[in-house]
Amino acid sequence: MSISVTEPAARHIRSQLDQRGKGEGIRLGVKTSGCSGMAYVLEFVDEVAPEDRVFEYFGVKVFVDPKSLLYIDGTELDFAKEGLNEGFRFNNPNVKGECGCGESFTV
Repeated sequence: MSISVTEPAARHIRSQLDQRGKGEGIRLGVKTSGCSGMAYVLEFVDEVAPEDRVFEYFGVKVFVDPKSLLYIDGTELDFAKEGLNEGFRFNNPNVKGECGCGESFTV
């Protein structure tokens, strides 16, 4: 089980960690939310939990808890800028459907 991070996503994460001035990396997870059932969660990690799986790409660590990994196994975390919009993209092969607003998904 694994996730991957593109180079643009890693650069953005590194930039955010540098601006923040601390942190081990970021946590990628899921929570129950939205009209389709699940939503992605990204947060800074200051303390590593013993059960965390750690993935490192381009010098950036991404932490995932075991429950979330079941839903995001194989996901590629990307970062894209399109015109005035920019943000993370989750290329998750497990997704069976998404809500119309794009905020939640179902597996």
